[in-house]
Amino acid sequence: MTKKPALVRRDDAVVAFLDHQTGLFSLVRDFGPDEFRNNVLALAATAKHFKLPTILATSMETGPNGVILPQLKESFPDAPYIARAGEINAWESPEFVAAVKATGRKQLIFSGIVTDVCVAMPTLDALAEGFEVFVVVDASGTFSPAVREATHKRMVAAGAHLINWFALACELQRDWRNAGEGLATLLSKHLPDYDNLMSTAKSHS
Repeated sequence: MTKKPALVRRDDAVVAFLDHQTGLFSLVRDFGPDEFRNNVLALAATAKHFKLPTILATSMETGPNGVILPQLKESFPDAPYIARAGEINAWESPEFVAAVKATGRKQLIFSGIVTDVCVAMPTLDALAEGFEVFVVVDASGTFSPAVREATHKRMVAAGAHLINWFALACELQRDWRNAGEGLATLLSKHLPDYDNLMSTAKSHS
């Protein structure tokens, strides 16, 4: 019997932004800069909209990696902020793992820069410890599409789920009758095609 794929559960999910730092953004080549920035901020808006516990993490932010994207810090001023001094893998930071486990949640939603290192390494370790991991593919960036695809295959083989921010938002929503106007506004802000859809619908109403 085939195991039913897991959906994200609003009451069991925690979001971690891994090393979305101003210097590291320059390494992202598998998405255009404006598209990628929009995707990261859309994921942040989704986490905030659904009131998911959120953790921010950086690596050596005093060097060329740079500081965290300012909008992320502004969006989550009270979130745990793990500024790692040297650990490349966030899962090797006791403070980061403690912040994750303090939520009591088992579904981890990861995104970051770069996909093959800052996302893949903690994903593999968290899976080994029994967590479910959902990697938000369009809010994670790396050097090239080829690197991204190889990394996705590695994570999926280990048991990770790949998802994009739009699908994540819809899984968390589940039903448009559940205050769907708020999500529609969020989608319109970050998806031009969806905004066009909403505008067309209004003009025909």
